[in-house]
Amino acid sequence: MRLVGTLILVFNIFLRPAAQEIAVQQLTCAYAETPLGIDVPHPVLGWELWSAAKNKMQSAYELIVSNEPAAIEKGIGNVWKTGKIKSGNSIGVPYNGASLQSFTRYYWKVRVYDEKGRPSPWSVASWFETALLTPADWKAEWITDGKSLPVKDADFYQQDPMPVFRKNISVTRDIKSARLYIAGAGYFEAYLNGEKISSDLLSPAWTRFDKRILYRTYDITQQLKKGNNVAGILLGNGWYNPLPLRLWGKLNLRDYLPVGRPVVKAQYRIVYTDGTVDEISTDSNWRWKEGPVMTNSVYLGESFDARRDLTAWLKTPADSTGYPAVPVAGPEGKLEADQQPPIRIGRIIKPVAIYNTGHGKWVADMGENFAGVARIKVNASGGTKISLRYGEAVYKDGSVNGMTAVAGQIKQGNGGPGAPEVAYQEDHFIASGNGIETWNPRFTFHVFRYVEITGWPGTPTADDIEGLQMNAAIADAGAFECSNPLLNKIQENTLRTFKSNLFSVQSDCAGREKFGYGGDLFCTLESFSYNFNMHNFYQKSLKDFEDSQRPLGGITETAPFVGLDDKGPGDRSGPLGWQIGFPYLIKKLYDFYGDRHILETYYPALTRQIRFLRSRAKENLYYQDISDHESLDEKPEALTASLFYFHHVQLMATFAQLLEKKEEAEQYGTLAAQIKEAILRKFYKGNGVFDNNTPAAALFPLWYGIVEGKEKQLAEKQLDLALAKRDNHITTGIFATKMLFDVLRRADKNGQAYTIASRKDFPGWGYMIANGATTLWETWKYSDNVYSQNHPMFGSITEWFYRSLLGINSTAPGFSAFIIKPQPVHDLEAAKGFYNTLYGKIVSNWQWKDSRFTLKVTVPVNTVAAIWIPSDGEPVFIDGVKIKESSLKKEQGYRVYTTGSGTYTFRSTLKK
Repeated sequence: MRLVGTLILVFNIFLRPAAQEIAVQQLTCAYAETPLGIDVPHPVLGWELWSAAKNKMQSAYELIVSNEPAAIEKGIGNVWKTGKIKSGNSIGVPYNGASLQSFTRYYWKVRVYDEKGRPSPWSVASWFETALLTPADWKAEWITDGKSLPVKDADFYQQDPMPVFRKNISVTRDIKSARLYIAGAGYFEAYLNGEKISSDLLSPAWTRFDKRILYRTYDITQQLKKGNNVAGILLGNGWYNPLPLRLWGKLNLRDYLPVGRPVVKAQYRIVYTDGTVDEISTDSNWRWKEGPVMTNSVYLGESFDARRDLTAWLKTPADSTGYPAVPVAGPEGKLEADQQPPIRIGRIIKPVAIYNTGHGKWVADMGENFAGVARIKVNASGGTKISLRYGEAVYKDGSVNGMTAVAGQIKQGNGGPGAPEVAYQEDHFIASGNGIETWNPRFTFHVFRYVEITGWPGTPTADDIEGLQMNAAIADAGAFECSNPLLNKIQENTLRTFKSNLFSVQSDCAGREKFGYGGDLFCTLESFSYNFNMHNFYQKSLKDFEDSQRPLGGITETAPFVGLDDKGPGDRSGPLGWQIGFPYLIKKLYDFYGDRHILETYYPALTRQIRFLRSRAKENLYYQDISDHESLDEKPEALTASLFYFHHVQLMATFAQLLEKKEEAEQYGTLAAQIKEAILRKFYKGNGVFDNNTPAAALFPLWYGIVEGKEKQLAEKQLDLALAKRDNHITTGIFATKMLFDVLRRADKNGQAYTIASRKDFPGWGYMIANGATTLWETWKYSDNVYSQNHPMFGSITEWFYRSLLGINSTAPGFSAFIIKPQPVHDLEAAKGFYNTLYGKIVSNWQWKDSRFTLKVTVPVNTVAAIWIPSDGEPVFIDGVKIKESSLKKEQGYRVYTTGSGTYTFRSTLKK
């Protein structure tokens, strides 16, 4: 028997390479691994493939889904069994099995068949878990403390201790699983037995609470104990109860956002090993007390009185003191599971210096600009008040300059009744006197490098204060590095800026406004997407814009809508350059992630938007827009507005075609052609000159492709002349800056792009760095009083790092087909990086030494790539073997080799 067993083992070893050439890994549901708490009936599934062999493709797949872990391990799909499906699709596969049930964990496996029809092994089982799939599943009530909102605006600024709620939970049997489903309007923090149940911050995400409210699901199985437990919930104002600050002296968010007293709805579901279930929900049986958070604002900060600490109350089951919770109707929005990555602490940053500025004030320099809060550790007598004021800069005397992050430019008493003279970012802590206390604000966030400390007992040290850098917990998707230290520093500063502006919206700045602007989104979303996995974050952004869509169909300048409509076409809709963020985001989610469902979901909203824009156009043109924001040149406003309109219609023609709406695609295509003709008649002056002949005036038409052939060449020449006139310095605003690097990349003028990007004098990214910037500024000029020093909109340059220097560009949805076309420049010796697609990691690493160019690439399984190898025409080698000329396509300055999956090293001759 032993001999037979040995023979079988040897036989299996020899069979393994053929049978297991391809493996399934990285299973996802709803674009996340093992999501806890989804509430859609047909979530999309996906997987990644791996193989050591080259040129591997998927020809079919097979899925099984079960609600029992034992069944799935036996290969039994008692909920869904697809059988063999002939398809190369490994992303965005919709679940179409039996109807999903609430509160259920589903286990699933997949196997695929390769290009020769050979099956892979079954994957390791993964799972997803449903939350509340129907409104009837909710048993909880909205509760609050019953306090009324102030009648007078000035009274909003008075102390208003936030409520802390509690409820006893008795567990008498062995627990199989326990979940908390919790929603709020305003912020919440949930506790069990005095301990916070998760590391999530600033939950729930900001939405239009009258349209949609997001809830989260938490696994509390390990935290809930047999016997007596205490559930606790602390509330904060968040975006549901903002202060009536008059931003810019006029804009009161309470006039535009759904507002009210913070409320919470929570449902605890305990499943016991005997199969029975207990549900404990928020209702009038909960008790509440005023807590230690005395004031809290997303702009002005938080005040905390540790003498009012309620930790003991949240730990003691026998304590039934407090007031009965007050059930209320709550906001009108639909409850939906939150799939956006939660906000968490990304890094802990220690100060690089702490110094005394006199008059009892200390300044902690964190060494870098970021978004978050400070955490302090102090031993002070009871009643001692410690104040923290945040700023991005310091004055010449070393004191903190908070003016670039002042809320809504409120600096001269123009914030309305009760508002501070200057709307600084500040936090305040009152010590309890009970020894060493560690504290950080819960319900606010700031942008800062420097913290001014007032009231500290003694001398603070680096052990007493630290920065908590906060952001949505997005996964990295890419990386870039090259032999030019300046470009590496630009990449570093850009990523720090991006993370500083990822909370529940992609914001313009994390201090002054904190809003989700559509124009800023348009300019940077590809840069964000190359660096981070943005699908679920941006999916929420799309819903925000749809929820804020105006009655006549226009898209708002920001989402959620806060009342801004600068140079919009009416009905409080945004300017066209900010409205374009909505359809452009849809297109890019399709391009980056192959998400066709996005097109289907938002097509009705897009149709309403285009109908509105058509009704407001004047002979197919528009004449007003914010245009190329923060340009140093005069802005070609009407030209850009009209081209934004053209882009809207062009995208609609594309969407209609993709959705096989042939008649509508033809109609939109005809309209786009008419708009193009009107633009050329109005703004083209001949000889390649558009409008005011600035770089932006050339870039917009070139980027949108409305000139071709000779006229395109003339326009490119005018762009060259305009740039030369400015000594190849960047003077464009946020849109034309993005377009500049795209236009130069398409024209294979990467040397010019590199020169512009590498400038160290004014204006440019190098100038920011030379002046101490650790993040991107809002403007090319340095500002110490008005403009933000942590602003993502000029971060579009990082897209160029990936698309030009690394050369990674998609040619099919989701990067199922792509090109790697590095565009080397003489001063650059090497560049390396990767981008993680849903199919796997694309790698592009190259070195250029003397006249030898070496390019190492990785092509994921189930994809095809065209590799553009820079070459002077001499022989090209792959993995040391000369490639036959018949296998190479000749392009100017390149040899193109098309291949399937694998890792390859190419070598060519390229003279410096």
